[in-house]
Amino acid sequence: MTKVQWITFVASVVLAVMLPVCSYAQLDAAALARAQREGQNTNIYGGIPGMDGTGIEGEEGMTDENADTTETKKKREKRPLESYYFEDTVRALRNWKWTVDRDYNRVNISPLDTTLADWRIDYVFYREGVGDMALGGLGQSTQAVNWFNRRQDADFIFARSYDAYTARIDNVPFYNGKTPLTNMMYLESGQKRYREEHFELVHSQNISPSTSANVSYKARSTMGKYDWQRTKNHALSVAFAHTGKRYSVHAAYMHNSIDTRENGGVVGEWAIADTVFEMPSGVPMRLASSEAHNHYRNHSFFIKQALAIPLQRVTEYDFSLADLSAIYVGHQLEYNTWSKVYTDKRSTYTNQRGHYNEESGKWEPVSDISYYDDWFIDPDNTRDSISERLLSNKIFIQVQPWDRNGIVSTIDGGIGIDMHTYSYLRLKDYVSGNMTKDKRLEWYIYGATGGKIKRYADWGFNFKYHPSGYRGGDLSIGADITLRAFIREHPLILSGRFSQELRTPSYWQENLFSNHYVWFNSFDKESETRFEVNFSVPDIALEVGAWQGVIGNLVYYGNDSRVKQHSGTVSLTSLYARKDFRIAGFHFDHRALVQITSDENVLPVPTFSGFLSYYYEFWVKRDVLRVQIGIDGRYNTSYYAPSYNPALSAFFNQREVKVGNYPYLDAFVSAKWKRMRILLKLQHLNQNLFGNGEYFQVARYPLNPRMFKFGISWSFYD
Repeated sequence: MTKVQWITFVASVVLAVMLPVCSYAQLDAAALARAQREGQNTNIYGGIPGMDGTGIEGEEGMTDENADTTETKKKREKRPLESYYFEDTVRALRNWKWTVDRDYNRVNISPLDTTLADWRIDYVFYREGVGDMALGGLGQSTQAVNWFNRRQDADFIFARSYDAYTARIDNVPFYNGKTPLTNMMYLESGQKRYREEHFELVHSQNISPSTSANVSYKARSTMGKYDWQRTKNHALSVAFAHTGKRYSVHAAYMHNSIDTRENGGVVGEWAIADTVFEMPSGVPMRLASSEAHNHYRNHSFFIKQALAIPLQRVTEYDFSLADLSAIYVGHQLEYNTWSKVYTDKRSTYTNQRGHYNEESGKWEPVSDISYYDDWFIDPDNTRDSISERLLSNKIFIQVQPWDRNGIVSTIDGGIGIDMHTYSYLRLKDYVSGNMTKDKRLEWYIYGATGGKIKRYADWGFNFKYHPSGYRGGDLSIGADITLRAFIREHPLILSGRFSQELRTPSYWQENLFSNHYVWFNSFDKESETRFEVNFSVPDIALEVGAWQGVIGNLVYYGNDSRVKQHSGTVSLTSLYARKDFRIAGFHFDHRALVQITSDENVLPVPTFSGFLSYYYEFWVKRDVLRVQIGIDGRYNTSYYAPSYNPALSAFFNQREVKVGNYPYLDAFVSAKWKRMRILLKLQHLNQNLFGNGEYFQVARYPLNPRMFKFGISWSFYD
C-alpha cells in the first residue's frame, strides 16, 4: 500500500475501535454525574433499578447493606428501545425492518412482507412498477423497463443486471421485534430436469430491545427450460445492529455467488414463433456448443456507527434524543470486492432461416456463424478474468438544531475517501502470469439538509462533489419536497424531485482487454438533469407520476456490443399511472408506463408497457384462511429491444429485430392460512393459445414456456 492508503486504513481501524469506547465512556460519565447531582448511589448505572440499592420496581429495604447475599442476584433491567431512528408508531409494531442510508445517519423503514399483497408475483424483478425485462429464467439477468429506475452508479457494472438478486449495502435488511422472527420460503416449478427453485431463509433475534442480529439467505436457480440456461444465484447477509439512545452501530457481511451458463439466445425468432419443438430444449441456441459460462463472486463488509452528543440536558423523562438538540458524529468503513470469470470455446451455429431467397421465395440456411467476431488472445478458448475492489472510508457529522421533526430537522455533512483497485489480464500478463492492477484514489465531500412542517410538508436538499483525484469534477445535487393534504383524515400526497448530475463513466467502459473485446477510451463526463412529479391517494390506491430527463454524452453499448458515447443530448419523458379498483371481493389492479425517447438508437424504450391483475379475494374461514384467485398479465408495444452480450454481461442496443406486442398471462391461486402463505400458479397460460408467438422481452432471449408452480412461505414469531 502507498503511504496515503496506510494512513487511511489505520485511521479507519482506530475510529472503528474508539467510537464505541468513547460512547460507553460518555454514557458512564453522564450517568455518574447525574447520580452525584441527584444524591444517588454513585455507581456507574445511576438510578437503574436493581443497580443502585433501591431494589426492583420501587421495592424498599433492599439496600446493599441488608441484601441477602444467599439469594440469587437480580438481573439488570433491560433498557427499552430509545433510538432516535424510530417513532412511536414504529415501536408499536410487533416486528419491522429497515435499511441504512449509504451516506447519511438515517434509516429507511419498511414493513415486513407477510401479506398476500404481492405474494403471487414470485419473480422479484416484476414487483416494482411494470417490472424488468428479463432473459427468461429465474436468476438470469434483468433490466428495468422504466429507464429512470435503472441504477446509474459506476460500481462493478458487470453485476448490475443481477441487482434483483444481490445483497448490497443499500438493501441488506436489519430487523427489530418483540419476538424472534423466522421466515422460510420455497417455490418450485417444472420437471426435475428443467426445475426452477427459489429458497429463502430469514432469522432475526433481538439480544435486547436496542440490539438485534439477523441472517438472510436467498438461493435462486433454474435448470433451464432451454439448452445451456442453467443458473445458480446465492445471496447471504449477516447483519448486526445496536440502536441505542446515544450510540448506534450497523454492521453487515454480504456474500453473493452467481454461476450461469450462457446460450446467447435463439438462432432466430422463427424458432419460437413459427416452429413447434417437442421440448423447449430442442430450440437451437447461438452458444449451445461453446460451453460459455459466467462465474461471479462478491464479498462485502461494512460498519457504520454514530455517537450522539446532546446539546441539552437529558433527563429520565426524555425517552430518546429525537426531540432534543444534538450533534451526531460518525464513521463508516466499507470493503467490497467483485470478480467475474467468463469462459467459452470457439464454435459456430447454423441458422436454418438465415437468408431469404427472393427468387425462390424461400428461406435458406446459413452455416458456420460465429457469435463473436474477434478472438484477440486465444483463437480457440476464452478465459477472461476481471475483478474490482473498493475500500471506502467516510467521516460524517449530523446537526439536529431543534428536533428530528422540526422545520430544519438535520444538517448533514461528510468527507469520504475511496480507494479502487481494478484488475484484469492483458496480453503481457498471459506470459508473466500476473494480472494488471490499476489503482485509483478519489475523495469527495457531501452534505444534506431537510425538515418537516408538521405533517403537511417534508423537504430536503443534498449534494456530493469530487474536488480532485479520480472522478475529479463529478457533481450531483438534488432537492425534493412532499406536500400533504387531508380530506377527513385521508391523505393526498404530492411530491416533486429535481436532480443534476455530472459523472465519470465506469472504469470498464473506458478500459477493457479481453479475448473478444478490447478498448481504451477517454470519454467525456455524462450529464443528466432529471425532474420527477408524483401524486398519490393511498386510500383509493391511486398513483400518477411523471419523469423528464435530459442526458448528455450518454455512454451505451451499440449494435456491435462495443461501448460508444453519444455526442449530443437525449431527452426521455415517462408517464406512470397506477389505479386499483375494488368491487366487493373483486380486485382490478392496473399499472401503465408510457415512455417517449428522442433517439431510439441511443436510448431505446417501449412506448407503452403495462401490468394488470384481476382477481377475486375472499375468506374461506374468517381470520383463518383467505384466498385469491385470478390472472396477471404483462404487455409492451413492439420496439427494438436491447439484446444481451454474455462476454460483457451487458445489454446492448441492437437494431435487427423488434420485440413486443405479446401478452404474457399467468393464472394463480394464492392463500394465507394463519401464518403460512401458499401459491399455485400456471405461468404463461396463453402459450400457443393467442398472441403472435414471439414471447420475448429481450431480443433473441425467449421467456419461459408454460409451466406450473407451487410455493409456500411460513413465518414464525416465537
